[in-house]
Amino acid sequence: MSTPSPAPTPDPLSAVASSSASDEVVEIERALNRIVYLTGRVRQHDRLMALAGVSLDRAAVALLRQIADSEPLRPGELAGRLAVEASHVTRQVQQLEKGGYVTRVPDPDDRRAQRIQLTAVGQEAIDRIRVASCRGMELALAHWSPEELHQLSTLFHRMVDDFLHTEGKFEGEDSEPRRAP
Repeated sequence: MSTPSPAPTPDPLSAVASSSASDEVVEIERALNRIVYLTGRVRQHDRLMALAGVSLDRAAVALLRQIADSEPLRPGELAGRLAVEASHVTRQVQQLEKGGYVTRVPDPDDRRAQRIQLTAVGQEAIDRIRVASCRGMELALAHWSPEELHQLSTLFHRMVDDFLHTEGKFEGEDSEPRRAP
């Protein structure tokens, strides 16, 4: 007697592939890929670092931005927010500590744990990076009205919130998108 073969593992993208995305969603996906490509280029990063007068790699900048945008976080929380392995954050934090950009502080909820906090040097570096980055955006969006800029900002934040809310939905969780207020 032969052993029955296991049921095929469902492809998490099969539901998406079988339904056709709206033209608008396809265009948004294409535009986002273009933005990610343009902002992720090494040449773009190097130009931004030169304008800011800072010498940090892209991973370090992402980590510093995340810390700057929140209260001090545990390394594991940083890894989760950046969607990277904890070991990656640990290595980056060690390098940033050596450069004087971050420091470890006791976790007020658990004195055995530590959180990562920006130093004055780290805050100054992020401020310089943001100024240089915003300068470039202001040039690119100079012909946009204040209302259009506000609308874009609002929609980008809503989209990010919805992406975060639906993260993991491909693994078979509820597939209904959440509507932001």
